[in-house]
Amino acid sequence: MNKIEAKGNWNEQKGKLKQKFAILTDNDLMFVEGKKEEMIGKLQITLGKTKEELYKIIGSF
Repeated sequence: MNKIEAKGNWNEQKGKLKQKFAILTDNDLMFVEGKKEEMIGKLQITLGKTKEELYKIIGSF
């Protein structure tokens, strides 16, 4: 998978997350290469979910 496909896929998943959790903002879901764990940590705080729960939710899209 090249970077364009990954970015397109993330944009789709980001939209689905925002539909499921209206509290999320674009800043919460900003994916910067190399900072995935930082983004997941922010989501954990915002949504009150564990890392495993978040990966399961994201993977279900």
